[in-house]
Amino acid sequence: MLFERPRSGERALLVRIGLGGPPGKDELSEFEALASSAGAEVLAVITGTRKVPDPRLFIGSGKAEEIRSRVKELGADLVVFDHALSPSQERNLEALMQCRVLDRTGLILDIFAQRARSFEGQLQVELAQLKHIATRLVRGWTHLERQKGGIGLRGPGETQLETDRRLLAARIRTLNSRLDKVLTQRATTRRERKRAEIPTVALVGYTNAGKSTLFNRLTGAGAYAADQLFATLDPTVRRLELPDARFALLADTVGFVRDLPHELVAAFRSTLQEARESTLLLHVIDAADPNRSERIAQVNQVLSEVGAGDLPQIEVFNKADLIGEAAQVERGENGGARRVWLSAQTGDGTQLLIDAIGEFLGPELVHRHVVLKPEAGRARARFFAAGAVLAEQALPSGAVDLEVSMPRRAFEHLCRSEGLPEALAEG
Repeated sequence: MLFERPRSGERALLVRIGLGGPPGKDELSEFEALASSAGAEVLAVITGTRKVPDPRLFIGSGKAEEIRSRVKELGADLVVFDHALSPSQERNLEALMQCRVLDRTGLILDIFAQRARSFEGQLQVELAQLKHIATRLVRGWTHLERQKGGIGLRGPGETQLETDRRLLAARIRTLNSRLDKVLTQRATTRRERKRAEIPTVALVGYTNAGKSTLFNRLTGAGAYAADQLFATLDPTVRRLELPDARFALLADTVGFVRDLPHELVAAFRSTLQEARESTLLLHVIDAADPNRSERIAQVNQVLSEVGAGDLPQIEVFNKADLIGEAAQVERGENGGARRVWLSAQTGDGTQLLIDAIGEFLGPELVHRHVVLKPEAGRARARFFAAGAVLAEQALPSGAVDLEVSMPRRAFEHLCRSEGLPEALAEG
């Protein structure tokens, strides 16, 4: 039986079923936060337990009737399940409830669609949405599944559903092509960073742990930060000033969440690529979260899935002020910083983190004058691209005198590759 889907779907019933036991309070609160982040008005939360999901409805028939009654009673136009539903389960539930049904993946995709700002982020979100919709295209189009026909319309043709699938496949191919170009550009940028040996530090962590607030505090970038899940989606990279006139590049990445669908991890592979190819990860943790141990494990699991599980980490316990912890550095057996306690909101302890990053990256700085002949234009460009030039002076001979400051390994690599043995000899 068909129904007219409303254009808006903000009045929502939330359903969370514990498989093998009752759902935990933290799972329910996070689910509500996800729904609120998507703009839903939560009318009620319905819970229950099952040993295994029902193949037809995911929930039992009794629980389904209970939800259907609450939909009518409260006037809900959307039921959101905190689970991954199969296309047939969604279709069967919609037919029974006579309203839209959304699963966890669809909910997170909706949030992503609202948050993405960059061209790349919007491409990634649309691609993930289309791939998700492609498996569910039959929903709501059953009245068009018959062949087009009638007087004057008989003959070869295709169903409306086949037309939609063909158009959907064409759009997916277009998005993949555009995204490949963007990813190629990002890969080129990363290669240039590696060539100049500029270290990259990536912020990772559970969503709403305060990564973007810390990113802004460390770099003054002004990236969007809010007390909501998935406030930041688009990868942002800014210069981070370190002690002794050194610098690194700091990357803010998308937050992780419990049961993050694999297709979403794939959709945001470029922002996670910044984490995978970083020199150091700053694992930002909400110190005030009572479930922070589970959050740490969940983030580490996703990092392993994207190939960043073995990268060195400094754990950054943010919001330390909320639990009365003083800003401090905890060191490991090797003497290096292992944990930093701070407050990104107040700024207390951020200098400790900057010092810890500088200590980890720690290569000795080279500060000297390099004289380049007129034909050494590429070497001059590379010094400028590395952000190493403090001053430049033209000499009467046509050469230029560059005053540079950069990590010794990067300086030596650049001089060798550009054939500047006299610059190395001065050291």
